[in-house]
Amino acid sequence: MTAPRLVAFDLDDTLAPSKSAIDPRIASQLRSLLRLVDVAIISGGNEDQFRSQVVDRLGDADAAELSRLHLLPTCGTRYLRHDGSDFVAIYAHDLSEEEKTSALRALREEAERLGLWEADPWGEILEDRGSQITFSALGQQAPGTAKHAWDPDGAKRLTLRDAVAARLPGLEVRAGGSTSIDITRAGIDKAYGMTSLAEHTGIPLADMLFFGDRLDEGGNDYPVLALGVRSIAVTSWEDTADQLDLLLPTLQPQLGARTS
Repeated sequence: MTAPRLVAFDLDDTLAPSKSAIDPRIASQLRSLLRLVDVAIISGGNEDQFRSQVVDRLGDADAAELSRLHLLPTCGTRYLRHDGSDFVAIYAHDLSEEEKTSALRALREEAERLGLWEADPWGEILEDRGSQITFSALGQQAPGTAKHAWDPDGAKRLTLRDAVAARLPGLEVRAGGSTSIDITRAGIDKAYGMTSLAEHTGIPLADMLFFGDRLDEGGNDYPVLALGVRSIAVTSWEDTADQLDLLLPTLQPQLGARTS
């Protein structure tokens, strides 16, 4: 296997617990990667989550390192690059107001019909992320233990996804994290984001490596695997960190070429 030129990651439950900041161990590994190869993060979270969970935890990463960091929030419906001072949008495929209204209505009505609308959630259940509408069954701020216990086999999410998708034939409806459903423009998913990365960076998909916790068919990371990108399935950020401990030494010979 040739060494990757770009390493991409899901965020929640791959680089960090859901809605939580990355651990210092992961932060250090990402800094090491950024000195060697391009790094991308593609996940259902919004831009603010990417900044608070990852970017703000990279310490004194310099502009050269940050220029190799690609941020693709809301499942790749947005793409941000560092311009030397901040991350700016390369593209954003926002939903129309009509699409947002239809998505929000379908999620609430179908969740209520199926008995999946939480009466006392931790924060908002529905969120308008501009290019993505997200349903979080227990609320945006639900603790990880409650989220993982809510739907361990994924049956609730799949049932809700199918019910909502039937009402929104022009939109993409996916089971996201442990309690979430994500809705975007049709055809814009993580595979779209990875393809866009290849186009904007000039790095072929064959030279990329992806880490995700939902690579199973129907999972929101599966489109990357189906696209043919080399992928490593992980179960937690600790699992990812262990895998990076194995990967990083194989990239060391590229350092001379990168800095020469």
